[in-house]
Amino acid sequence: MREMIDISTSSRILVVAAHPDDEILGCGGCVCKWSGMGAEVRALVLAGGLTSRTADPESVDDNAKESLRENARESAEIVGYESICFESFPDNRMDSVDLLDVVLVIGGYIDRLRPDIVLTHHHGDLNIDHRVAFQAVITACRPLAVNLVKTILSFETPSATEWNFPYYANTFSPNVFIDISEHIDKKLEALSCYVTESREAPHPRSLESLRAIASRWGSVVERPYVEALELIRTVSI
Repeated sequence: MREMIDISTSSRILVVAAHPDDEILGCGGCVCKWSGMGAEVRALVLAGGLTSRTADPESVDDNAKESLRENARESAEIVGYESICFESFPDNRMDSVDLLDVVLVIGGYIDRLRPDIVLTHHHGDLNIDHRVAFQAVITACRPLAVNLVKTILSFETPSATEWNFPYYANTFSPNVFIDISEHIDKKLEALSCYVTESREAPHPRSLESLRAIASRWGSVVERPYVEALELIRTVSI
């Protein structure tokens, strides 16, 4: 299996996720593999992940929010994230924020962390925050001479990517397949840290379903378990 991106010990990778657990659901196996190879992998989470479950976002207890972040830190340690940072954009309401505000935040992290590879959500996801994250990433990473980001990849997020049933050009069409056969168990262990986000089978985010999804993508390239990514852009410098 030929991978279309080159990961080395000098690679700096940033995963931009809308909510806590997306950074594991979408590419936790890749992160585990790449961090084990010596790459520096960091995560940025844009929104809280709990406040959309009530009509009054202010009613969500601060302790619950911090508990979710602690789950994220524990999860990040399992797969090998160097760090995980959190912003406070409104959960499932990021379309209420000027896109420029999101772009500037992401751009600030890119300036500080100087990644050469950025991963984020698929542009056609059902979840609005995922779509905003994608648009903000490709804007913040526009290919100017001063921008060091050479490669942008998008990942699928079970229960968001496939639930925006295909129409026009919103279909996830992966063309990069990363063998995570040696890392699938770590991915599932990391996801188990998210107490409030865990679901029972046959929900798409259950551990059983996630293993099945990785097996399904593996069957495309004749490997046991694979994470599939869509290459958005790569620049050879």
